[in-house]
Order: sequence, then structure tokens, then C-alpha cells
Amino acid sequence: MSESAPTTTPPAVVSSLWPRLQPWLQLVRLPNVFTAFADICLGALAAGALPARWAPFLLLLLASGCLYAGGMVWNDFFDYAQDYKERPFRPLPAGKVSRSAAALFGAALLLLGIVFAGLAGWQRSYSPALPAVVALVIVGCIFLYDFALKHTALGPLGMGACRYWNVVLGLCAADQWGGMWGWHLAWIVGIYITGVTWFARTEARQSKQASLTGAAFTMLAALVIALPLPAWFDADDAQPRGWLLFPYLLVAFGFALGLPLYHAIREPSPEKVQRAVKRCIMGLVVLDAILALGLAGPPGLLILLLLVPALYLGKWIYST
Repeated sequence: MSESAPTTTPPAVVSSLWPRLQPWLQLVRLPNVFTAFADICLGALAAGALPARWAPFLLLLLASGCLYAGGMVWNDFFDYAQDYKERPFRPLPAGKVSRSAAALFGAALLLLGIVFAGLAGWQRSYSPALPAVVALVIVGCIFLYDFALKHTALGPLGMGACRYWNVVLGLCAADQWGGMWGWHLAWIVGIYITGVTWFARTEARQSKQASLTGAAFTMLAALVIALPLPAWFDADDAQPRGWLLFPYLLVAFGFALGLPLYHAIREPSPEKVQRAVKRCIMGLVVLDAILALGLAGPPGLLILLLLVPALYLGKWIYST
């Protein structure tokens, strides 16, 4: 990416610590951690874990945040050579954080993610090891993506798999959840992020219109397969929770997302593509909220509150 780091001055209360904190917060892409939280909220609400099962839900939030942050650290660790050429302002090529320190930090975050998931499993009477197993699968997907798949045609699928299993981790907040709707839900998010990752693959340079168009249609496909989700959930769960606004909000979200995508495809410059990618990344919070609305009713829209800290922090910390 050729994006530049945000230059807005941070609040005075943290200004003295900012030079020390900024490189580490940039490494973990702190604004984006809230999109991982949104996946957990979606899974927990869809599975009916809230409001009763707060303890496992909060532990899984911590697990997901640590796993996402650790994955971002390892992303920069493995991309050191490329970042040195294309993004020299980033913490590792700029020398603000050493590679050895980043490796230790990333490993600690992933380990904490597994530990928090394991603690959440203690709250379950059914398959108590399941959250930890899912966390281990996510770690495997992270390293598979960062080390082997990222610069291949399968890279977007690798990132989509990480998000797929993150939604499944959220479903683990409930003691049990059954039916194909849960896997369907995870596929929607996974396919959407596959499209976002594909769209962002060449954002540091002039992108190809054909590639961007294919990525945009992948995101559109995720929205299309989301349309029947509430009906499938209702039929499978025998509890009519579908919400009448769901299809209209999903279509509106598609149009809101489509505008920056269209401009980026029409003029595939790094600036236009990066702007669209940022919209798509933050758009995941909106998508999760709409999906939660369709499965759990109005409380699902509370997920939108995660946009507040994500957008606020994005003034000082880059998210792509």
C-alpha cells in the first residue's frame, strides 16, 4: 500500500506517550480490531447467547481481539521486505519496532487468544474444548495466509477463512447451537472478506479493472446469499425472529458500498482503491449489524456502536 500514516494530533492526555504507543498500535491495526469484535457479537447474538452468557461472550471478545491483533503483527513481520520498498513509514521498516520484538509480541497475542478461548470453553457444558479448537484453527489460518498464501491467487480465500472461523468463534458463546444457518452465516462474512482482500491486493499501485470488478462481484455474492438467511434460520430454529427491515437494509448497504467500489474500478488509482478498501473494512461492522438484525432483531443494531471507536481511532492509526 502507498497510504500514508494519519497525521492528526492525538488527544493531549496521550500525546506524551504517543511516540512510544503509535508503532505498536499501528502494528495491530487497532481500528480494525473492532471489526473482529463485530463478528463475535454477530455470532453470539445469532446463537442466542446474549444476554444470559456474558462471561463466555466477553472472553471470546478478548480472544478474537488478540487473535486479530496477533495476525496483523505477523502480517507485517512476513511483509518486511515488501514494506521496506513500498511502505517505509511502517513500524518495522522504519526501525521503530524490531522484527524480534514484533515476533515476540505477535506470538504472545496469539497465545493469549487461545488462552481466552480456552477459558470461555470452561463456561460450556457441551464441547468445552470447542472455542480453543476454533482459536487454534484461526491461528493456523493466520500463518497459512501470512506465510504461504498471501501473495498467491489463494490469498483472499485464506483471509476469508480467518473471518469465517472468527464468526464460528462467536457462535461458541452459546452452550449449543445447531442447524446449517450458523455455517451459512459464517460463509457470508468469509466470502465478503474474500472479496475485500482481493480488492485490496494491488492497492499500493495501479490496479487492474478486471481484478477489481471480480472482487466487487464477490462482495455482492456475499450479500445475495445473505438474503434468505433469516427465513432459513426461522425454519431451522422454529422461532420466527426474522426482521422485515433486513432485506431493505442489506440492499441499501450494497448501494452504499457500491459507490466507492464503482469509482475505484472506473479509476483504479491507489488513492481511490485504498479509500474503497477502508470503506469495505469498516463496512463489515455494518454488515454484521444487519445480519444480526435479521437473526436476533433490533438488538443486533447495537453492533453499529463499534464504528464509533473504530472511526475515531482511524484518525491517528491507519487501518489498511
